[in-house]
Amino acid sequence: MRESSLPDLGVGLIGTGFMGRAHALAFQNARTTFDLAVNLKLSALADADAARAQECARAWGFDHSHADWQQLISDPTVNLVAITTPNHLHFPMAMAALEAGKAVYCEKPLAVSLEQAREMHDAALKAGVVTRVGYNYLHNPIIGLARDMIESGELGQIVSFQGEFSEDFMGDPQGPWSWRCEQAHAGGALADLGSHLLSMARHLLGDIEAVCADSQTVHGQRPASVGSQEQRRIVVDDQTYALLRFANGARGTFGSSWLKHGYKNHLSFEIGGTLGTLSFDQERLNELRLYRAGAPGRDGFQRIQAGPTQPDYAAFCPAPGHQLGYNELKTLEVHGLIQALCGINSKGTDFAEALQVERLATAIRVAATEMRWVRVADIQCGTRV
Repeated sequence: MRESSLPDLGVGLIGTGFMGRAHALAFQNARTTFDLAVNLKLSALADADAARAQECARAWGFDHSHADWQQLISDPTVNLVAITTPNHLHFPMAMAALEAGKAVYCEKPLAVSLEQAREMHDAALKAGVVTRVGYNYLHNPIIGLARDMIESGELGQIVSFQGEFSEDFMGDPQGPWSWRCEQAHAGGALADLGSHLLSMARHLLGDIEAVCADSQTVHGQRPASVGSQEQRRIVVDDQTYALLRFANGARGTFGSSWLKHGYKNHLSFEIGGTLGTLSFDQERLNELRLYRAGAPGRDGFQRIQAGPTQPDYAAFCPAPGHQLGYNELKTLEVHGLIQALCGINSKGTDFAEALQVERLATAIRVAATEMRWVRVADIQCGTRV
């Protein structure tokens, strides 16, 4: 086999859970789906469980494994560090990678506090490396179409946004405690799910200037583990709702819940303009619903299907209506990251944008705690919730 003349890009992956596997698949898929300007190598995988690290490295196609994430960061074959660990580990891992001068691809939310997010952003600027955060839903070709329709004025002046991200994986009050229930780990529905919706709102409509919010812990205790009689106190939000004022003059609503029965991935929005309405639901991620005003006798929503006329869809399938899935969106996110590393474009959520999402989430927490409208610009590092 002839050796590639392209420069090597060695990937180091930390974590072997659901998101670790999703990242591994995305890197593998990017190599086979796109013509890359680098020789993408799955160099190293790290997990605190040495046996699992070795097993996953073999199964997922990585050259070798480490039982210590710090060893992975210092590994000379690793140029890009992908972080898929629980939220409280994002900060030390990213900071160490940035100190080593390596690019960082971190899952969301960026950090467990606004202070940490700011430090990570500043360290990335100092290091001068590419960073990305895993807001993969933004890479859906149908979301690109929605943004184009909004920016081209097809909906007229945007006046409203109604957004919700609900799932039901915490709906059972006997569901056990996990790290997602820890405030210090950026747990709760707002951080875990709502951050995706906030990033989507900003991606489509721009800055949000002010918020008013309310949050609730519905199940104040949970079993310490499956079947345990020991109960652990829960203080993170099970659901959070907010009113939004956008810089473009639109008004909006935000809702995030992880105990709404029947919903599995209900990241949804409805955007109203003076010429029409556009809606989307991640559970039907290959379609938009569009209503155009001014058609008497022909009222009703049009269903727009994803297809190869939309950028990036055709990389996976030449036919419309054949559907992309979650892992394809992750692959598109990774492709954008690799392009950025090659200086081809800047598509994707970097640490600077992720910091703004964290600022917005902090504003919502302050508004809910203090029961008042909060200007997002007034939220600075050191703000106490």
